[in-house]
Amino acid sequence: MKHTITVTALAMMFAGSTFVRADSGHIQCEGVYPHHLQGICVGGNAIFWSFTTVLVKTGMDGKLLKKVPVANHHGDLCLHNDQLYVAVNLGKFNDPEGNADSWVYVYDARDLSLVARHEVQEVFHGAGGIGFRGGRFYVVGGLPEGIEVNYVYEYDGEFRFVKRHVVTSGHTRLGIQTAAFGDGRWFFGCYGDPKILLVTDAGLRMQGRYEFDCSLGIVQLPDGSFLVASGHCDRGNGCTGSVRRAVRDDQSGLRFSDGSESNAKAGVK
Repeated sequence: MKHTITVTALAMMFAGSTFVRADSGHIQCEGVYPHHLQGICVGGNAIFWSFTTVLVKTGMDGKLLKKVPVANHHGDLCLHNDQLYVAVNLGKFNDPEGNADSWVYVYDARDLSLVARHEVQEVFHGAGGIGFRGGRFYVVGGLPEGIEVNYVYEYDGEFRFVKRHVVTSGHTRLGIQTAAFGDGRWFFGCYGDPKILLVTDAGLRMQGRYEFDCSLGIVQLPDGSFLVASGHCDRGNGCTGSVRRAVRDDQSGLRFSDGSESNAKAGVK
């Protein structure tokens, strides 16, 4: 799963600093970055943010602890055993001919130093997101127009290829961007207008398709709630990111826990 966060840290998250609004769990990432947010994960009293060409570590209050420049394009990420695993594409993303160059880069969560690179060239249209469950890594990525299913690529702990899973989701723009396992389900964030949340069971069988935006990041917390990321870019000024607390909802997939109006609509199951 994408988290290793203590109960103490969870309490601190809602403590009401200048970066945290206690009623909604809203946390703003400190700083402005050249490219948009791609994904988030949490662990060790920190939030990790992937901003395409910058990897960022903040406290649970959003205050900057460390940032490092990284290759374009770093996508979604997950945390396992104090290491960050980031889906990386160095080639053409979403190319129908498969001219991607798909990798998983591994970073030390303490100082964001690069410790390993693993090829995942089976991810044919470009690696864009990653999740972890039961000793296996699951990598997601691009999807050209005209394909009505999504693909999830399973790897063992040493990044030996295991299987390509087919998710009968219908087409989603550019495939799947973010992935998180929690509450016995997979949650996949997708681009589009509207943006789409796909929910599957642990075996990647479809359970629901919803109009809810978690395409910039999603992670489950130990209490069963989720952090869902959002971002904003201003041309010439750069991009920012934030997270907000959400909970499971049978009708809409997820809903924001502060009770305010969300971007969710009931899904087709």
